[in-house]
This record gives sequence, structure tokens and C-alpha cells, in this order.
Amino acid sequence: MNHTTEELVTLRDWLRWAVSRFNEAGLAYGHGTDNAWDEAVWLILASLHLPRDTLDPWLDAHLTKSERLTLLNNLQQRVVHRLPTAYLVQEAWLGHFRFFVDQRVIVPRSYFAELLENGFAPWIEDAEAVHSALDLCTGSGCLAILMAHTFPNAAVDAIDISAEALAVAQRNIADYALEDRVRAIESDLFAAVKGKRYDLILSNPPYVTTAAMDALPAEYRHEPALALAAGADGLDVVRRILAEAGEYLNPGGLLAIEVGHNQDLVEAAFPDLPAVWLDTEHAEGKVFLVTREDLPAAGKRPT
Repeated sequence: MNHTTEELVTLRDWLRWAVSRFNEAGLAYGHGTDNAWDEAVWLILASLHLPRDTLDPWLDAHLTKSERLTLLNNLQQRVVHRLPTAYLVQEAWLGHFRFFVDQRVIVPRSYFAELLENGFAPWIEDAEAVHSALDLCTGSGCLAILMAHTFPNAAVDAIDISAEALAVAQRNIADYALEDRVRAIESDLFAAVKGKRYDLILSNPPYVTTAAMDALPAEYRHEPALALAAGADGLDVVRRILAEAGEYLNPGGLLAIEVGHNQDLVEAAFPDLPAVWLDTEHAEGKVFLVTREDLPAAGKRPT
């Protein structure tokens, strides 16, 4: 420990120093926070195993030498190597739900969390009437777990092509004691669930364009590219989902896909698709919904 950090005695000292270093380094955010203060609070509280929603009682607490060493290491990893805090403390949050994460999965961040918090209303009138649901490209399993909580009578499949991601998903499913309702499946999209039908399919697939991948901040380059990159227009995976999903939905079933900032690209690629764009309190035009009846016929790929 160098002389500078030996002068940092209290949590308040460390918090001020961390914010200064984050601003000085010009870090990028977006993995759970959007500014230096919130990022520093999260990293410090999590590193010290303190409640994430309580800061004031600890501000003047003195840190032990071992705590200072741990904190210094995590702060250096954040600043020097640009590791997202979520990976450093191995947790991510969607609303009040906490998930284990590491570099086998992208850090959970999805507009679906808000939609599910509201029961996916008004598109789903009765949450208890949903009996089968699918989280396609599940990653950490976060959306499958939220779906299981939102739809209490649903059996939920959580599909991903990455066996490493599914190992993380299975850990989160077990943490929420949902092994009897949420099933993690290794599959290239629908390949492993031939013949199955769902009332609802949600997907937060890879949708980053080639140009956007080239411009990603260093923080995002620690995430698996397989879960981000999706070709020149970011729609390689979306095209496949739209072409195949109709075969896997019950009559009246719904498909919802998150595409981030790519609304214009989606509308240009699928001008005849009657997609409904779903707004949340914090975002517009990031998720679109299609009914089974409006999807292409089985085997007919959209142009």
C-alpha cells in the first residue's frame, strides 16, 4: 500500500478518492450505473460486504488494513484495466433482483425488467394464464428468473448457445430455488426445443452492429463478444428469431425482442412487420412485440 492510500482512513476518504480517480481516468459506465459517484459507492460497499442501499452510517468508519488492500486492488482494476464493477464484485442488479455474474456472461441490463415488473401489461392481461415461457439468449438467466416471478404458473426455458453462460445461469436459478420451474438449455436458438410451444418468448439477443463493436469502450470489451456482435446491421440473430419463432408460439402467443438503439434498422429491414414498440418509464423504442399471427409462416424467412 502506497503512502497516498495510507492517508485514506475512512470510507468517506476512499469514496472521495475513488470518484476523483474515476473522473480523472474518464471511465465509461453503463453496467449498472451511469456516473462516477454511483459506481464508486457500489464498488466500495460491495467490496466491504456492506448493504448496497445504505451509505451514511458507514461514511466515517475506519477501514482495516486488509479492507484497504482489497479496496485498492478493486479500484485499480476498475481504473487501470477498465473492468466493470459488476465483474469485480460478481453481482448485477435488475430492479430488486441480484444476480451472480462473471466474464462468462454480459452484465445484465435490459428494458424487459421494467416491462416484467408491470406484468407485461397490457399485452398480457392475466399473468397466471401464462403456462409456458422462453427466455432466448438467456446469458446469466436473469430474464428467465424474472419471468418465473412474474408468471407464477409458467414453466420457463432459458436457452443460450454458450455452455459457459449457462453455468452462470444455473447458479442464479439455484440461488432463487427455481430449479423445478426454470430449465437451462444449451441450444443454437430453437434447435434443442423442436416441437415445443410457448405462450411468451422474450429475447435480448446480440444486436451490436459491426461499427458499434469497433467503437465500444474498453469496459464492454471484457464482455463475451458472442453475446454482443450481430453483423453489419446488428440484426443477424433477430432475422433468425423472426423467421423461426412462429413455429414455437401457441395461438395468440407473443414474441418480444430487445434491440437497443436499433429501431430504425429494424424498421428498415422489416418494413412489412407489424411490430409494436413498447415504451417503459425510462426508455422508448428499445423493445418490439409481434404476435404469433403476424410472424412469417414456418420456413419463410423475412426479407
